[in-house]
Formats: sequence, structure tokens, C-alpha cells
Amino acid sequence: MILFLGPIWIAFLVGVVLGWAWKPKWVNLGGGKLEYSESKTFNLSAPPSPSPLISSPVKSFNLAPCLNSLKEQPPSCRGAWVVDSGVDKELSSVPLPIHNSDCSTTPPLGSEKSLLTEDDLQHLNQLAEMKDGGPSWIPIMDRSTPNMSCQVWRRDPETGPPQYRTRTVYEDATPETLRDFFWDDEFRLQWDDMLVHAVTIEECPTTGTMVVHWIRKFPFFCSDRDYTIGRRIWAAGRSYYCATKGVPCPSVPRRDKPRRVDLYYSSWCIQAVESRKGDGQMSACEVLLFHHEDMGIPWEIAKFGVQQGMWRTVKKIEAGLRAYQKERAAGVSISHSGFMAQVNTKISSEYLRSLGSYDDSSETEMVASFDKPRGVNIPKLLFFGGIVVLACSLDRGLLTKAFIFSVARRFANIGRRPPAL
Repeated sequence: MILFLGPIWIAFLVGVVLGWAWKPKWVNLGGGKLEYSESKTFNLSAPPSPSPLISSPVKSFNLAPCLNSLKEQPPSCRGAWVVDSGVDKELSSVPLPIHNSDCSTTPPLGSEKSLLTEDDLQHLNQLAEMKDGGPSWIPIMDRSTPNMSCQVWRRDPETGPPQYRTRTVYEDATPETLRDFFWDDEFRLQWDDMLVHAVTIEECPTTGTMVVHWIRKFPFFCSDRDYTIGRRIWAAGRSYYCATKGVPCPSVPRRDKPRRVDLYYSSWCIQAVESRKGDGQMSACEVLLFHHEDMGIPWEIAKFGVQQGMWRTVKKIEAGLRAYQKERAAGVSISHSGFMAQVNTKISSEYLRSLGSYDDSSETEMVASFDKPRGVNIPKLLFFGGIVVLACSLDRGLLTKAFIFSVARRFANIGRRPPAL
């Protein structure tokens, strides 16, 4: 196995060097004509997230009377809201305009002035129940360890980036622990090596709605990405529906670097399930994750990268969860962001079922069998590595990268025999 992997890595590195070295002269010219706005080209998803995302969260969602100001909190509490690894000191030192609030005037559930509404809950519930009417889910991974199992599906909508569905079952874990773990930005910095900066911009202590700002570290040939994310949790008994999506946030101005990711959706359904130990106990926890985002990278390249790093990411999350369980068992105090996961909107199971009872919601199909691992074509891997670096290093907009990748795909198909008529 080691003898096989060695040539692959050498080929990949050679491809990286070739892609970095082959840089046309027009790369350094003004790319105004090739610039393209991703946010104007693609919708949120297919189907899109129901809540509107095109207006200011302060003006449109009326956050000023709902979300508490960071400045009103004592320093001991405020310190847990800002998480920074030191990579972006300049950004973290910029004071953010926070609005005073009175959460007694919080808009009711379902109000159009809320940041995340029952429309988001309905959309997440339909995804979980396979009734969102989207394309079929294609299985791409099915792996497990003694304490965890994970299945991953992908689908490609007509517009928008690839969408992913994962089902992960953790042994000896509770829904409450998973809920707090995924919300805890301070602890996330310890296990998620891509997250380098996290700030809570605004929050509502009544509904638990939050707006957070993230900066994620990408490989050296890609610029970092930043996100302004709205998130909220609904609780139906011990089942938790955790919705997060990209939202506009005027208090965090857009910058050239790191690049803003506007199209972002990542939501979980968490519930207790029976352990595979065969003892009949509900001591395991199931997490259904639905995720897609447009990082400004050609989607075929993004799919290749996700599929190659999926299992590593899943194992990294489980390692973080087990460390989180140990800290909680040792009595380590929970961070403020982790505590905010316990502030959620309580709903009944009858209300949740009513959200899924729509005649126009067609059932989503799922392909039964999982793909078997395929062999690696070393010449194509070498060529592909160079194209990845070239497309990511240009940093001239999605149209430029899509054009380069289209040309690369044509070259990669040279020599193939045309299909028989």
C-alpha cells in the first residue's frame, strides 16, 4: 500500500508545481471583464432555503429589538463570545457595531421579521423526511469504526453547488451533547483546524437565534473564506433541529480577502437511536447533516476534494466529540456559544408532523447501493493537481475558474474513444 501511495503523491506534487508554474500573462492583468458575481448567478439551493437572504438582518429581520448587544454583557461573559487563533488579528480588532436590544419584543415563531423562521424548520424537516422534492441522493461513502458509523450521499441540482447528506451514528453519546458540541465555537477551534476566527455578532436570549462570523483557513493556493451565519435550534422533545445558513450582515463589511461565502447551508437533525451493541438501549445518537456551499471553486474540483477528504473529516469530528465529552465529564465550564445551544424554541411532535404534510412535496429518491472505491489514474491526477492550483490561485472570480476547468476537462478527454452511435 505504501509503495502504491508514494508515486501518487509524487505525481500530485509534480502537478501542483506545473500548475503553479504555468501562469498565463493575462493573470496579472486587470480581470474586470472576467469578474463574475456568484451571488447574482446562483440561487441558494435547489430547492432553495425558504427564508429570504437578500436584505440586511438588522433592517429586514428586525434584530435591533430582538438581539442582545455584546457591549451590554459583563467582560467575563463577553470574552467567551470571541474566538480567534491569532491568524486574523487585524479583523478581530475592528470594533463591530452592535445594536441595543430588548428581547421582550421578539417576533413570534413564523413572523417574517425573524432571522430564521418556521420556513427554515419546514425545509429542514422535509430534507430529513426525504420529501423536499429534490434530485435523487447518490451514495458515495459508507464506513465505520467500533464507536461510529457514517453514510454519505450527494446530489447535483440543476442550479447551485453539489449538496451532501450524511447520516452519522455515534455510540455512547446523547443528543444534548451533540447539540452543544456543534454550537460550541470556542471548542470547535480546538478540533477544527480550518476554523481560525469565530465571533458572535448578535444573539437573542429568548429564541436562541444567533449571528456569527467565521473565517476558515484554506490550502495555501486558495484564499481564506469568511462567513456570516445565522443559526437557530428547534427542540421537539429530545430531537433537535439545528438550522444554519449564510445571512447578510452589514456590521461585518465585505473584504477582498478573505473572500465572503454568501451561499452557505449546513443544518442538522439530532436524535437518540438504539445502540448497535444489541442491548436494546437508546444509548447512541444519530446526526443527519445537510450541507452545501459555494466557495468560489469549480464544483467538479470541489466534489473531488470533498470525496477525498470526507472520511478524514468524519473521523476528526468524532475525535473532537470524544474530547468534548471528556471535558464535560471533568466539569469544565461550557462556553457561551455552547450554552446558547440550550436556548431553543420548543415545539410539539404534532406541530412538526404538520409541517411535513404537504401534497406538493414529492418524495426524494435514494440510490440503494454505495460506490466501490475506484483505482487512481496517476496521469490524470497529475494533470488535475496542476489545474486545481491554477484555478484557485487566479482568484479572479468564478467565471475565470469555470473557464479554466472547462478547458482542462476537454484536454483530459482527449484520446477517449467516442461513444458508439
